[in-house]
Amino acid sequence: MKINIAYPATGNQKFIDIDDEKKLRSLYEKRISQEVNGEDLGEEFAGYIFRISGGNDKQGFPMKQGVLTNTRVRLLLKDGVSCYRARRVGERKRKSVRGCIVGSDLAVLNLVIIKKGDNEIEGFTDVSIPKRLGPKRANKIRNLFNLTKADDVRKYVIARTIEKKGKTITKRPKIQRLVTPVTLRRKAQREVKAKKALENSKAEAAAYTALVHKRIAEQKEARRSEISKRRSSRRASSKRE
Repeated sequence: MKINIAYPATGNQKFIDIDDEKKLRSLYEKRISQEVNGEDLGEEFAGYIFRISGGNDKQGFPMKQGVLTNTRVRLLLKDGVSCYRARRVGERKRKSVRGCIVGSDLAVLNLVIIKKGDNEIEGFTDVSIPKRLGPKRANKIRNLFNLTKADDVRKYVIARTIEKKGKTITKRPKIQRLVTPVTLRRKAQREVKAKKALENSKAEAAAYTALVHKRIAEQKEARRSEISKRRSSRRASSKRE
């Protein structure tokens, strides 16, 4: 079985191949997220503690958390769950996944170091891989360089240089959520526009209400005049008789 060990503190990974059944027996019947002692995998990992994070069987089907079996099953999956990516809105599909219990049918098992031992592993724990990209969000850049609100974040953006067609190109990320005078002015304009729209809607609503009351009063007055005309005509006809 192949073991892929990741060390998040340095960003490194180590790939080892274990054929000793005695060492592998210590991994069997364990589930995803359970801990494994480093001594069980070899003397060079003495003092280390690993956490099982996943794996694949010999046919390439991934292990899925929560499936309490050491075999392959077919599950009806939807968007938002692991081991499936929906192509359409509301789509569901029955997919084959491997259970979360470690067995002998696995080809690759993924481990993560959660506790480092006393001994350094050459080329793995003693070497740190720098991040290729820096932060983009304004507040994250301020936290990285311990800046204040008065400092200009644009001067602290981490840039990288690449070679393209014999030319040296410097690339910088676009800062997200950066507050500038332009954004403040646009925000003030939006607030003024929203305030004017609210005032206009209130004025139009008041004018409409007044017009409705006027039309109702006119209808009532017309009804009264019609009723008074009928009464006067009845009185005149009764006097003639």
